[in-house]
Amino acid sequence: MPPRRRLIVRSIALAAALAGGAPGLAFAQAKLKVAAVYTVPFEQQWVGRIHKALKAAEARGEIEYKATENVANADYERVMREYAQAGNQLILGEVFGVEAAARKVAKDFPKTAFLMGSSLKPQAPNFSVFDNYIQEPAYLSGMVAGGMTKTNRIGMVGGFPIPEVNRLMNAFMAGAKETNPKVEFSVSFINSWFDPPKAKEAAFAMIDKGADVMYAERFGVSDAAKEKGKLAIGNVIDTQDKYPDTVVASALWNFEPSANRAIKLVKEGKFVAEDYGPYSMMKHKGSELAPLGTFEKKVPPEIVAKVKAKEADILAGKFTVKVDDSQPKSTAK
Repeated sequence: MPPRRRLIVRSIALAAALAGGAPGLAFAQAKLKVAAVYTVPFEQQWVGRIHKALKAAEARGEIEYKATENVANADYERVMREYAQAGNQLILGEVFGVEAAARKVAKDFPKTAFLMGSSLKPQAPNFSVFDNYIQEPAYLSGMVAGGMTKTNRIGMVGGFPIPEVNRLMNAFMAGAKETNPKVEFSVSFINSWFDPPKAKEAAFAMIDKGADVMYAERFGVSDAAKEKGKLAIGNVIDTQDKYPDTVVASALWNFEPSANRAIKLVKEGKFVAEDYGPYSMMKHKGSELAPLGTFEKKVPPEIVAKVKAKEADILAGKFTVKVDDSQPKSTAK
């Protein structure tokens, strides 16, 4: 058959397939229906990173995205179930306080893909879990903090002492110890994921006791540092644009590698229950140390050199940041 005739025949066959609604072709062309259920507002840093990644996929035209914020634990199962019943093919959220309810919904909708922030394991066949495994940039930000403190005392305010928080704090503390063996830590938890005033008060108390660098695991801590003329280290997001004279460095979480992987697998019909935690690590571009920005000339050159060398070792697989999920303790007297 001449080349031109073959091309015409293929074109006719393709047109016929599209007109007839060939499943493979139609599915590849359709936007994936994605929904998310969040217990906190979109502005909260952890959820904000998930929301940002999904909004980016929506902007690229890959998905239809709906989300509900500030969902009470008592309502979580209902909202999650409603999204599943509405035909959403991928549902995301954070289920730390509602594990049993969320996993029950997943069992009832085995053909729906679920990707949830969780401290527990995946649940076959359709319940995957993720985690902000950003202990690597947390370690690097700790190295910066150790080199910036003048009082050798760092304050740390966390939400809840769960593995996801503990491992970042412990990595940060180890990094600070590497550049400053004399540093001591004041550690407290506010038992809330979003209570800036409470976090601010906890930070004030530490600053009053001599802390001159604050680890801002929660919103509110950087405000306290700014008011008192002290420094802060960010977590999950970079807020230096709002605190240019306060936030020295930040360990950033990028949810895009996890979100994009899940979207791709659901579209291909290959989504299975697995742990997405590793996709938050630096080698997958799931995390990074934010640029020093306004503090580029203020951080001692020798500290910058040490941080860059350690970052290179992490990416080359020559150095592994220890994952320590135990609750960090204060060492300051």
